[in-house]
Amino acid sequence: MLEVRGLNQYYGGSHTLWDISLSVKEGSCVCIMGRNGVGKTTLLKSIMGLLPIQSGSVKFLGHELSNQPAAMRARYGIGYVPQGREIFPQLTVEENLRVGLTACYGSKHEIPELIFELFPVLKEMLRRRGGDLSGGQQQQLAIGRALAINPKLLILDEPTEGIQPNLIQEIGDIIVRLNQEQNLTVLLVEQKLLFTRKVASDFYLMDKGRVVANGSMAKLNDELINTYLTV
Repeated sequence: MLEVRGLNQYYGGSHTLWDISLSVKEGSCVCIMGRNGVGKTTLLKSIMGLLPIQSGSVKFLGHELSNQPAAMRARYGIGYVPQGREIFPQLTVEENLRVGLTACYGSKHEIPELIFELFPVLKEMLRRRGGDLSGGQQQQLAIGRALAINPKLLILDEPTEGIQPNLIQEIGDIIVRLNQEQNLTVLLVEQKLLFTRKVASDFYLMDKGRVVANGSMAKLNDELINTYLTV
């Protein structure tokens, strides 16, 4: 579904991503892991077209994305939840969700009911401003906004960051439900190992801007954890 090959990215004079290649198969849930500062968020932003790449290929369902503007990702069916959520604090919950609908072609004007099934609190707070929600509620809103386009691939950057433990479990359950019941393909960056083992089928480990290991979650052994994840 998503194929990244030989991706290189620079920030000023620094070479930040080195020949990154990864594959996300339809129906899978793939987690990109690694310590802070190894390039995980930079990789997602490069895939989404939010950062320029020096070389390499990013293909989604056969479409080459590396030479297309960022907005085309949503047109092709990629939903994106950035690190820090980036909701619109002055807009209501409903208005935030409707922003997601603007990325769709055609005449889709209704917020999918699935969003309210997954996040009932959003239906209760439709008229409240996004900035008045708690951190966990804002994360639910950000995920709901990404789901408004009915994506084929959902990309999430640190979905548990700054979230209270009970909501972390809930968000994990929802990701599993979307992946396994709705057959939504998921790519996420996450550092919480227990959460990752719960939701992901496969992993990529990054270190210093490179992919250093990948495979099924069963292959994420203690040696890899101690070498690349333990602080």
